[in-house]
Amino acid sequence: MTIKERLQNDWKEALKSKDKDKAQVLSMARSAIIYGEKESGKELTEADMTNIISKEVKSRRDSVESFKKAERQDLVDKEEFEIQILLNYLPKQLESDEIRELVETTAKDIDANTMKDMGKLMGALRPKTIGKADAKLVSTIVKEYLNK
Repeated sequence: MTIKERLQNDWKEALKSKDKDKAQVLSMARSAIIYGEKESGKELTEADMTNIISKEVKSRRDSVESFKKAERQDLVDKEEFEIQILLNYLPKQLESDEIRELVETTAKDIDANTMKDMGKLMGALRPKTIGKADAKLVSTIVKEYLNK
């Protein structure tokens, strides 16, 4: 079952169970995928849909940071609720230790040793982490590794 089909089925279930908050998040995700299909003029692949959901999660994580600075806990809670729902449609998220291991292995493979190699290392890591890890976290771990 594709992400789009899972979203559709889960959205219907949320409506039936009168879980309007969950239904609203799922509806937004469905809309983002449909918009992506209309924009590209073709049916999206699983990777494309994963990328769209990842962008939605990233957007919400950025919002959480802003709302925390503004001391708006009500909005932080809402965004974190939405993140938790959307994460169900992404591959299992990598833990920090797994990312560190991946960074170390990839850096050795491409011979990245200094901060000058950060772009090259991030480029090599992107296909391995897309949809599986927050890019900010990956970037932070890469900086730690290269600054050793």
